[in-house]
Amino acid sequence: MASGPPLSAAKLYGANRYVSLPAELNPDTYDTSPEKRRAEAERLAIRARLKRQYQLQLNNPSPPAIIENPALVRWAYAKSQNVYPTFRPTPKTSFLGAAYALGPLLFWFFVLKADRDRKEKRFQEGKYKRPFSVF
Repeated sequence: MASGPPLSAAKLYGANRYVSLPAELNPDTYDTSPEKRRAEAERLAIRARLKRQYQLQLNNPSPPAIIENPALVRWAYAKSQNVYPTFRPTPKTSFLGAAYALGPLLFWFFVLKADRDRKEKRFQEGKYKRPFSVF
């Protein structure tokens, strides 16, 4: 009467409110899915390739004038040029975007409108003569 495969240590370990879960039994690191392991291996391969490329440039007997760290170049590109794939719209970013887009327009609209209304009121009262009157 086999009841199936034995449970892993992470599944057998019961959480205790007085003691935190050890890192070895953390399901996020211990029982990772194949996709997660594959993605982690891919990231490690990219890091190793970039590190090897940098080490080859660094240990070159006739090095170039500037040795570029490819990982740093990729990070700077991702930080400055490629922001949209990692952008998360939040209420704060939505408000700031609207403020920066509409703020100057509304400011100049009200400034010019107030100036125009002030001049029109002076024209109506006769205190100011129109400089370019057609009639």
